[in-house]
Amino acid sequence: MSKLLQLLEEDCTLTPEQLASMAGMSVEEVKAQIKKYEDDKVILGYKAIVDWDRTEREAVTALIEVRVTPQRGDGFDRVAERIYQYDEVESVYLMSGAYDLTVIISGRTLKEVAQFVGERLSTLEDVTGTATHFILHKYKEKHLIFEKQEQQAKEWIFS
Repeated sequence: MSKLLQLLEEDCTLTPEQLASMAGMSVEEVKAQIKKYEDDKVILGYKAIVDWDRTEREAVTALIEVRVTPQRGDGFDRVAERIYQYDEVESVYLMSGAYDLTVIISGRTLKEVAQFVGERLSTLEDVTGTATHFILHKYKEKHLIFEKQEQQAKEWIFS
């Protein structure tokens, strides 16, 4: 893997000057290579990893295993494309094992996620089964560790 790509994956906020120094390249080479990676769709986008538990936002994330009937000529691609069109869907992966696809989704509530699975996902023509797993706590994502929050001391007032 390119040293430049590795550096960008670890921290996409590094400046071209920092990247050049770390990768042993000139600033112009870094800028040109990043543009090429973006044009060639090697770099698809830039994202921040947010610990939503430290914010006011309420959200539920679920991992859904999906069993599908592959289509002649298209395999699993057509079904996966249909699934990843939904706004709730964050990721879709083709898997080996008992289920064919793994779908990661987010919603505001457990009910919202359950409705998505029951009304949209499991009703798709080629979907033959699902298993939903709710993520209760994130410890690590994309090599980043979610640090424990300090427990706030409870204050008891008796009158």
